[in-house]
Amino acid sequence: MFTHTDLARLQAQSLKMQGWIRQQTFSPEMEKTLRRFSSWEVAELIFQVNQSTLRGRLAADPSLPQGLVEEDGRQRWYSLEEINQIRRKLKVNRKSLMPYRPANTRAIRIAIANFKGGAGKSTTALHFAHAAALDGYRVLCIDFDPQATLSHSMGLSDVAEEYTVWGVMARDLIRETARMNSAATGAESGAALPHRKLPSSITDMGLSELRVNDFIKPTSWPTIDIVPSCANAAFVEFASAQYRHLNPEWSFFAAVSRYLDSLADDAYDLVIFDCPPAIGYQSMNAVFAADMLYIPSGPGYWEYDSTTSFIGQLAEALEDLGRFSNVVPAGTMQLPKAFRDIRFLLTRYEHGNDLHRAMRTAFGKVFEDRVTEHPIEMTRAVEQSGRFLSSIYEMDYRDMTRETWRRARASFDRAYGEFKTHVTRAWAEMEKEQ
Repeated sequence: MFTHTDLARLQAQSLKMQGWIRQQTFSPEMEKTLRRFSSWEVAELIFQVNQSTLRGRLAADPSLPQGLVEEDGRQRWYSLEEINQIRRKLKVNRKSLMPYRPANTRAIRIAIANFKGGAGKSTTALHFAHAAALDGYRVLCIDFDPQATLSHSMGLSDVAEEYTVWGVMARDLIRETARMNSAATGAESGAALPHRKLPSSITDMGLSELRVNDFIKPTSWPTIDIVPSCANAAFVEFASAQYRHLNPEWSFFAAVSRYLDSLADDAYDLVIFDCPPAIGYQSMNAVFAADMLYIPSGPGYWEYDSTTSFIGQLAEALEDLGRFSNVVPAGTMQLPKAFRDIRFLLTRYEHGNDLHRAMRTAFGKVFEDRVTEHPIEMTRAVEQSGRFLSSIYEMDYRDMTRETWRRARASFDRAYGEFKTHVTRAWAEMEKEQ
C-alpha cells in the first residue's frame, strides 16, 4: 500500500535529481546565465545583414559595443545588452534594426494552449520568447502550468505559490470584493446590496498589498521577465472553486486580464502564456486575457483527435461563460470572447515520416489556412535542448556540429518568423482601433 508519505519521499528523491541536473546545466552558483553571441550570429542570424558590413560599421564607430575578442582575434562575442545597444543606435541602408512596435498600443497577448500533455506548449513558449528577445522585443511570460516547465527552463526553481498566477487571482478576489463592498455601502438606492466577507485565511495573507511588479521575476535574459509557476500552485483549481463560492459576483475569469491591464502599455511588447494541459480555471483565465490563440499539436492521429476535442470543449466553455453577465464587469475585455487570430502549429515534425506528412495534410484539410506553414521539426539538437532545460537559442553551436545546430535553429526561426507575421498583423489591427 502507498500513501501520501510515499509520494512525498519519491518527490524528495526527485528534487535531489533536479538539483543535480541544474548543477550540470546552470552556472556554478546554480543560476542560469545567458551565453554571449558570436559576431557571425549577430550579423547573419539576428540582424540579418552581411557580416563584413556589420564589422565595418562597428569598427567605424568606437562608441558602439565592441564585444569580447577571442584569443586568436577571429571572432567577437556580444551579450544581449550589447546587441540591443547596437540595435538602437545603428541603421543599415537607412533602415532601423528595431522591431515593429505600433505606437500607443499595449503589449499583445498570446496564449499557447492545448489540453494534451506533450504537445509542445512549453517548448513553443520558450523558443518564441527567446526568439522575440533576440529580435529586440521585451517579453513577459506567464506560466499557468503547475508543472512549471517554462519557469524551470527560464532558471526559476524556488518559487513561492503566492507569487504565481494563484496569487494574482487571490489578490484580485480580495480587491474586487472590497470594491464591490464599497459600492454596496455607498449605494443611494433603497435596495439592500450584498456585502461579501472573505475568511481571514485569505485576507490575512497580505496579497492585497502586493504590487503588480511583485509577481514579475527577472530571468537570465535581460529583456524577458516571467510570472512563474510552481508545483504547489496546482491547488489553484480547488481554491478557485472555493473562491467563486465565497463571492459569486466576482468576475473570476477576468482576473489575469485585469492584472495585465494594470501594467503600463509600454512595459512589454509581447506577453506569452504557457497554459496547463487542461481546460480549467487557470487556462480559461489565460484564454480570456489573450488576443491570439496558438494551438501546438504533435503530428499523430491521437494528437489530432485530442486537439479536435480541445477546441470543441473550449468553444462550449466560452459559449457557456458568455451567458453570464458577471464574467467581465470590469476591465477591457468584451463578451463574447473573440480572438484576433487562431493558429495551429505542428510540433516534433519529421519531413521523412509518411504518417507525419499524411497528418499534416489532414490538419490542412480540416483547419485550412489556420495551420501554420512552418512546423517545428524534430532534430537531435531539439531533443538535447529539452533535456537540458534550454532553448536552441541558448545552446552554443560549438557544442555540436554547426550544421546540426543550424538546422534546429532554422526550424524555430521559420516558425517564429511566421508567428511574428501573425502577431504584427493583429497588432496593427489593435493600433487602428485606438
